Amino acid sequence: MLNGRSILITGGSGSFGKKFVDHVVHNYPNISRLVIYSRDELKQFEMAQLYPPEKYPFIRFFLGDVRDRDRLTRACEGIDLIVHAAALKQVPAAEYNPMEFIKTNVLGAENLIEACFKNGVKDLIALSTDKAAAPVNLYGATKLCSDKLFVAANNMKGSREIKFSVVRYGNVLGSRGSVVPFFLNKRDSGVIPITDPEMTRFTINLSEAVEFVIQSFKRYSGGEIFIPKLPSYKITDLAEAIAPKCEVKNVGIRPGEKIHEEMITLMDSPNTLEFDDYFAILPPGPMWDKDEYMKKHGAKPCEPGFYYHSGNNTSWLTVEEIRKHVKDHVDPNFTV
Repeated sequence: MLNGRSILITGGSGSFGKKFVDHVVHNYPNISRLVIYSRDELKQFEMAQLYPPEKYPFIRFFLGDVRDRDRLTRACEGIDLIVHAAALKQVPAAEYNPMEFIKTNVLGAENLIEACFKNGVKDLIALSTDKAAAPVNLYGATKLCSDKLFVAANNMKGSREIKFSVVRYGNVLGSRGSVVPFFLNKRDSGVIPITDPEMTRFTINLSEAVEFVIQSFKRYSGGEIFIPKLPSYKITDLAEAIAPKCEVKNVGIRPGEKIHEEMITLMDSPNTLEFDDYFAILPPGPMWDKDEYMKKHGAKPCEPGFYYHSGNNTSWLTVEEIRKHVKDHVDPNFTV
């Protein structure tokens, strides 16, 4: 899917973007062009030091914002495949700055769809979040709107040879603003604040997220929302794994926060197929034959009443497994 192609990643200087670029340059030596599109010039400068043009002549750094349709359209010229990772994602910030999130996450998605139509892009996968399933905060609501836009774009493409799909996954271990770095920073204070002792979360590391996105390009037909099967952890186990000597203080749930995170809701289950290591929520309407899709991909329908959230999971990380994940994927110097 990637060799010989021109690739653009929006939000290319963010946590996922940097890991995606690292994976691509080391595993797909024959790509034609890799365009890193983001609005942060400092992060682009820092990335450029890692990928000097004399060694990586196929890499391009393109300053721009997904809110700017003209600039985004220019960036998509000659592009075959897009990974859309650009987003505003901090839940508390969204509650106090709603229009900023709508402009980036919703209108930015629409801008990218139009840019794809104008430039003959062939493939696009957009990154979503578990917070887009039955959202209770504005960030999740904007990502749900974004998901709907990309799924619906398959109905608006006309004769264009392009496919749009979405990948939805849980909290990325160690990403900027996530709970693991927060707990690591709080260890010296002697107190670890948790919002509720019953809280659970899905988890995935950046390498797994990148690989799942690339695999989704190989199997998608357009319109699916792909969801990996992930382990969950209890927030109390995370606190024990990172800071066993600290006091754990219950500070209450923050605005827009859930006790358990969902990735497939009860209402999604009639349109959800199960595979060995992932699920796919199919698009509404007769976009393509469901029975033929199941036969082709080796899927089975989910049972009526099925839903998938971090509290009803069958796979859980132990305290020791959490510690290993933190050391392997967040801080190689981590010790208890």
